[in-house]
Amino acid sequence: MKITEIKVYPVNEDKLKAYVTVTFENSFVVRDLKVIQGNNRLFVAMPSRRMKDGSYRDIVHPSNAEMRETLEKAIFEKYNEALKSPDANKRDYESEKDGQGHHTGA
Repeated sequence: MKITEIKVYPVNEDKLKAYVTVTFENSFVVRDLKVIQGNNRLFVAMPSRRMKDGSYRDIVHPSNAEMRETLEKAIFEKYNEALKSPDANKRDYESEKDGQGHHTGA
């Protein structure tokens, strides 16, 4: 599955460094990935939801190590580019996702 677009939205928080939206094959969009500062390195957290027992479960995730590596490498490249951009902190993640196919429960 080919990654055709990655949008990175840097944030100024302690551990959360950016929100990410990834498009595959110009036809499948995954929002709410996160770049997180771990104890030893940055990592990409998949979109997840809180379960009734308080634990979290990924909504989507790579099904093998090769795809995870490909995805993380591409996201980190875009993340580093975004940090160098003069308008890195001017991107508005909330307005970007509004009206972009989110299910409203209606």
